[in-house]
Parts: sequence; structure tokens; C-alpha cells
Amino acid sequence: MKFSYFLLLSLSVLLITPIHGQEDDFDLEDLDEMIEDAEEDQDDASPPVTDVNPKVVYKPPTATGNVYLAETFDDEATFKKKWIVSEAKKDDADEDIAKYDGKWALEESIEKEIDGDIGLVLKSKARLHAISTKLNKPYKFDGSPLIVQYEVRFQDGQECGGAYVKLLTDNKQLDLKTYNDKMPYTIMFGPDKCGNDHKLHFIFRHKNPKTGEFEEKHAKKPTVSLDKFFTDKKTHLFTLSLFPDNTWEIFVDQELVNSGSLLEDMEPAVNPPEEIVDPDDKKPEDWDDKEKIPDPDAVKPEDWDESEPEMIEDIDAVKPDGWLDDEEPLIADPDAEKPSDWDDEMDGEWEAPMIDNPLCASAPGCGEWTTPQIKNPLYKGKWYAPKIDNPNYKGKWKPRMIKNPNYFEDEEPYKMTPFSALGLELWSISNNLLFDNFLIIDDKSVADKWAAESWKIKQDQEFRRESNAAQSVWDAIKSTVNEKPWILAVICIVVILPLVLLIAYCCSSGEKKPADIAERKKTDEATPDVDYDEDDASGDAPSKESPKPAKGKKKGKGALDAEPEEEAVAEEEEEEEVEEVPEETTRKSPRKRKPRKE
Repeated sequence: MKFSYFLLLSLSVLLITPIHGQEDDFDLEDLDEMIEDAEEDQDDASPPVTDVNPKVVYKPPTATGNVYLAETFDDEATFKKKWIVSEAKKDDADEDIAKYDGKWALEESIEKEIDGDIGLVLKSKARLHAISTKLNKPYKFDGSPLIVQYEVRFQDGQECGGAYVKLLTDNKQLDLKTYNDKMPYTIMFGPDKCGNDHKLHFIFRHKNPKTGEFEEKHAKKPTVSLDKFFTDKKTHLFTLSLFPDNTWEIFVDQELVNSGSLLEDMEPAVNPPEEIVDPDDKKPEDWDDKEKIPDPDAVKPEDWDESEPEMIEDIDAVKPDGWLDDEEPLIADPDAEKPSDWDDEMDGEWEAPMIDNPLCASAPGCGEWTTPQIKNPLYKGKWYAPKIDNPNYKGKWKPRMIKNPNYFEDEEPYKMTPFSALGLELWSISNNLLFDNFLIIDDKSVADKWAAESWKIKQDQEFRRESNAAQSVWDAIKSTVNEKPWILAVICIVVILPLVLLIAYCCSSGEKKPADIAERKKTDEATPDVDYDEDDASGDAPSKESPKPAKGKKKGKGALDAEPEEEAVAEEEEEEEVEEVPEETTRKSPRKRKPRKE
């Protein structure tokens, strides 16, 4: 206890000293001024000497080699010439939303981490958007890899909508002004979300070599979680790599999230089965496919009585005492009132709602008492003949298999239909979807270099901005404290001092001297009656004359070592003393204690 008071006194001196040295008197209202100063310092203070988040000036990435598309949206004039906004309508949509009238714009990101970095932004909420551009040349699947890469940033998150691209099938009559959802595409790739359904599409349209018809083939779902890509409001890099050996890989932020084979990991399968079920085959009428049948030789036992009911009344049951036969379990609420807007002609006759009868709450039951039902010991139920193996069983019938007339085997599904344009045909609840740095190429190393010069810089800047946002307020407060050191003492007094006082109070109120407790235990010495709670409130430890503590308090070693014989003697002496006191004289027992805490 002495140590607690010494600690409290020392801390108070240390805290008061810096305040006393200030020229200006301190007022607790200055704490509010300190917070305002910190906020002003955050907004107005010049950058520190070592800026942890230096502003990066935009420099466009470069791509070399066989480049089919490299779009950075740096030149608005070039963008308007190359990119075509659709003027079409969606066939299966209502007239008021069928038109692709969603707005597009070239803008910097909302956070503007990199000066001068422009992207293509989807601006309209819940509207159809369609925009596309032709490639430098058509891509033909002639044995080279296909790398499709672009950036997406859901700046306001995403509730429902897509951010995928379509690689539009090459066609000499291709008119991008008529671009809509029905325009043929070769590959569709990119993120899509609605509600809790998160997708990363990779779909390609495969041409049936026999019929010439196209069928969509969907890649298996990724095994990784895709949630954060739609919610963290950061720039994410989506990459599809397709190889001549029919394998494919999907990367997000240069990390592999899905991979497989066009021959094995697409749904439905590229190649149909060699055999199919004969649609004309039918089960013969005499085909018996019942494995078990009732035994025809079995006879119902003579003592089998099917007339006995399963449940009967309990003849030993007696109506409980206090059963309220004349009370209903539910009654009309007496406090209910007919609503003022109730119309008997429109709503019918008003009836008060039913509530539980309060009289039944304390009774064993209300209403007409009926004898409870019990299981009938004589009940056997309906008799059925036991089952035996069917001697005529032929097995489960299955239609025969025949050769698939539409069977084909395409060993190179990689060789898809050439494409010559890239399009965004989207609908989105959220707006401000930012697209940037589209790249279609046949060399993965070039795509990685392109990402290092563009997306990686953005990722670093976004990470620094996120880290600095948490650090900036703290830095401003530290700067204010450096200018006004006395503020630190104020914070200590307001925050730390009450905590120290609380600890000191708790420690002092619970201290007991084991020797004193043991002595009173052994001698049973009389002590004056006092209010023990008042002693606790004062924070003073009980003296030798104060009442004994509650039994739940920890005892000293001396008390635990007291011999049982001595305790018995002390108790007998106490009883004798009590008996000698005259009847008209009353005094309280010196052994007043608080109840034991079990």
C-alpha cells in the first residue's frame, strides 16, 4: 500500500512539473485545441524532409514484339478515333433500358496516386454500356501463345455487374457501332459479381466441326476467394494466358488463381462422348426389375388383430386438482381497441386479438379436460407378408448405348476462331469502374514488363497511400506535442492518472495483515462494531480493532495454521461470556463477520 501511494505521489510530481514550467496557464479546454491543431497541421504542414509517399509522375508503359493491342488512354484525340461507343439496343430488354446509353469518360483515378495517369471510366449507374476498338491486326491461333491483360479498379466497390472483356470474332462486315450482346465473340474474360456470387470468367466459343454450330465452354471455377478484388477499391491486374498445347492460366495481380486444359477443365466438355443412350430403346413389358417380392406362401397368424388402435385412453389418468374447466386458454385482449381507420364494410367486423388467459398461468390447465392417450400394448398394425428374393428378377433395366452420331474429336481446341476487336459490353449497379492498360500480345515476358511499368507502380502507390493515411494523423499529433510539450503532461493527467488512482484504490482496499487476522482468530478479542463498507470506501486497511473481513478474502498463513483445539476453546469461552450478560443488557457479538462467499 505504501508503494502505491509513493507511486501515485511520484507520478503526480512528474506530471505537474512540466506544466508548472510553462509560461501560459493550462486549461483542460486546451486539449480540444490540441486536437484541432493536429488536424490543421495535417492539412497545412509542409511535407517532411523524407516523404514516405513521394508523388509519382506518370510514364506510359511500352510494349515490344508482336503487339495486337496496347492501350493506355493517354491521348484523348486518338481515343475518340479508335474507340467506338455503341449505338445499338439490346433485343431482350425493356425499351427504357434497352439502349446502350451508359456514359464513358477518360479520367484520373479518384485518389490520383499518379499524376497524369488516365483511364477509361464507366460513369453511369444501372445502365447498359458498350464500347469497343479494333486490334492492330486480327489475332489468329497459329501456334503462338495468347496473352490478354488489363487493369480494373472498382473505385466505389461493386454491388452487381461485370468488368469483363470480349474478344470479338473477326468479320469483314464487323461494325462496332452495332455492338451488342448478340455480336459473336471468341473469348470472354474477366471479373463479374452480383450479391455474394463472385466470378472470374473464362469462356470460349467452340465451333462444332460437324455441324458448324458454336457452343460456349466455361472454365472451372477458381479455388481462391475473389471477394477482395471487388471490395478493396484498389487496382487489380487480370491476365489470361492461353497456350498452343491447350493449357491455360489465369492470374490476378500476377498470382496464379486458376489453370487447366481446354480438353479436360471446361464445361461442357469440348469433345462429346463416343457413345450415347439410345433414345428409342424402351424397357420390355415382361422385364421384372423387383429385387424382392412378398412371400406368396406366407399366412397371417390367427391371433393377429388388425382392429386394435395404436393409441388408447389412459384409464389411470385423473384430472389434476385446480383444473379450470370454465376458463378458455385464449381470451380476447380486454385492452385492445379498434383502430380508428378500421372500416367494417371494407375490413369486416373487428375482433379483438386473442391473448393467453392470465388465469391459466397459475393453474394446471384450462378448458375441457380430456383423458390423455397412451400406446396400446395390444396394437400390431396391418399385417404384411415378409419379403423374399424374386426368382424372376432380371436386374435394373438400362437403355442400351449406341454410337454418338454427332461424335467428333478435336485435339486442338486452342485453334479457335480468329478475333479482330476488343469490346466492353457491360451493365453495372455501381459506377466509376476504371479500366486501363489493355494489352494483347503473344509473349508473357513482355506482358510482365508492361505490368512492372504500369500496374506495379500503381500497386506500390496505393499501398503507401493506405499506410500513410493511418500514419498522418499520428504524425500531426507528434508534431503538435513537439511544439507544445506540456500537452503530453495533460494527456497523462487526463488518461493515466485516473487509471493509477483506480489501481491504488483497489490495491489498498483489499490489503489485510495476515498476523492481525490470525491473532483475532485465536483470541476472539472483542472489537467495536463498525460499518465495514465505510472502511472500504475510505480506502484504509482494517486495523486490529476493526471487524474481520469477509470469509471470501484470502487468509494469512497464521490463520490457516491455527489449531482446531484452540478454536474450540475460544468458542466455548465466548459462549460463557455471553451467558453472564444480564438479560436487559444487549450487545452484539464481537465475532461479527460478513457472510462467507462460496
